[in-house]
Amino acid sequence: MKPTELRNLAIGAVLTVVAIAFPWIADGYWLSIATTAMMYIALSTSWALFSGPTHLIALSTGAFFGVGGYLVGTGMSDYDQTFWTMAIMAPVVAAFLALLIGLVTLRLSGVYFVIFTLGLAEMIRNLVSWVQNNFLGSRGLYVLTDFTEEHIYWMLLAVAVVVFLVGWWINRSRLGFALRILGNDEEVARHVGINTAWSKVVLFVTTGFFAALVGAIVAPRYSYIEPNVVFSPELSFMVVIMALLGGVHRLWGPLVGVVPFTLVWEAITISFPSSTTLLLGLTFLLIVYFIPNGLVGLVETIMRRVRK
Repeated sequence: MKPTELRNLAIGAVLTVVAIAFPWIADGYWLSIATTAMMYIALSTSWALFSGPTHLIALSTGAFFGVGGYLVGTGMSDYDQTFWTMAIMAPVVAAFLALLIGLVTLRLSGVYFVIFTLGLAEMIRNLVSWVQNNFLGSRGLYVLTDFTEEHIYWMLLAVAVVVFLVGWWINRSRLGFALRILGNDEEVARHVGINTAWSKVVLFVTTGFFAALVGAIVAPRYSYIEPNVVFSPELSFMVVIMALLGGVHRLWGPLVGVVPFTLVWEAITISFPSSTTLLLGLTFLLIVYFIPNGLVGLVETIMRRVRK
């Protein structure tokens, strides 16, 4: 292992210890913000595992997040299952769903893939609402547990750490090498014998698995969930914006985007509650236009110019 990798692992270990201790020193307000940030760290980092090397903008995070949350709600409310049983089942089901979707859609590229993934979340949300209204007699589900905000925060932290370790392992594996070639030129990757479709499917399934796991863990935080809450398209856009703001060319890039954006978004939702969608779209345009490689890419560019 290279010295830089050992240094990065040591920094990651220190940050993890600090993150574990945070609930003991923070009040309820800051713990709530930290829990939200931890949710987005896990989601945006797992999103970047797929969209970073493939350059495909997937807006399907809300779909898998919703599948995770809604399966937990359905199992606990309608079938008397425990939270832990459903939290194990939900990401497995979502991963299988991602596998089916990936096999069918990852031959699409560019704007066609973006439109499909956006429509996927809407299709699942409307399907769940239709089933609820026509067969189950109610629109929402209760997810009642004994978990506190600290418990949910620590579970999300554990997921985020696992996502980082999986990403670190992928970067060092043959799959990571194949994805780097695929990201630079898919035709070249095919010519050197890389199964590009299967490589993308593996990462798409990984992203779906973690998004559903996060949705399952966050479900008790809502207590009462509806399709419009857990299948929100806004969540998919938030994940993309945070990842792009930090930068998707480094594993830790999304982390750089999540923390400041969560704080700024908290201030925006308090000050301009009726304009959040407009400001979200404006933020996306500004990031794509002015810092396409994210804050990490911007800092690295400045450092290279200074060294010359």
